[in-house]
Amino acid sequence: MAELNYDELQGYVAREVVKPFYDKRVQSLQTLTLVKGRHALLRRKNPYLFRAEDIRTAGDFVKYALDAFLSSQEETVFGNLLEGLAIHICERVYGGKKAPQKVMRSVDLLFERESVFYIVGIKSGVSWGNSDQITKMAGNFKEVKAYLREQGETRPIEAVNGCMYGADAHPYKQNIADPEMSYYKLCGERFWEFISGDKALYLRLIEPLGEEARKRSTEVTDRYVKAINRMTAELVTEFVTEGEIDWKKLVSFVSSSRSPIAETNDVSPA
Repeated sequence: MAELNYDELQGYVAREVVKPFYDKRVQSLQTLTLVKGRHALLRRKNPYLFRAEDIRTAGDFVKYALDAFLSSQEETVFGNLLEGLAIHICERVYGGKKAPQKVMRSVDLLFERESVFYIVGIKSGVSWGNSDQITKMAGNFKEVKAYLREQGETRPIEAVNGCMYGADAHPYKQNIADPEMSYYKLCGERFWEFISGDKALYLRLIEPLGEEARKRSTEVTDRYVKAINRMTAELVTEFVTEGEIDWKKLVSFVSSSRSPIAETNDVSPA
């Protein structure tokens, strides 16, 4: 076990987490349109929901749609970047390695701690999947354990579902019918301590994230305002008639079989 270098960690957070996260946000805000092209925001949004929310102004419509899209996209992007951070930290402290995805489904990280070999599937938050997805993960853990033993692994193998935020009061998920599908669910504080040996790491990470974010936030705000104004003008031009949103025209644009944004389907129906 090695000590975590916090100066090096801050540099990694700036370079490999905050920078690509903000670069992706800027790219999205530059390329998104409301109507035209494959990045058209209306391709991705449910017009019936907007109507049910009683949204009446073009500016409110665009802001609601853009905020929902960015929130969904950013959760995925940031989750992937934090996963990379977790693997990096574990590599520095315990010599952890990223798991080969082709032969180890549901496993992202491999490492040894206190003579136990751990296989770790990393997720963002606690409520990441339904019961079928969780059962599938546990089954994949079982298969990976068998694969490792076939490859000559003799150390005890434990499976862990690591969640980067949240908490779970009962971390051991026992499967009485099939013990090989049992695993630990370590969330938030427990997860970050598990991969680093530092019980306070989950709190320490907030500081470098905040410092680096402040350096980039002005640029993103400027791009966001421009995107709102640009797409509001598009909405007014295309779907506002006599001062009101033309909902039938908008729904037709999104869902009509003759819509210019209709997706092509390469698979013939049965």
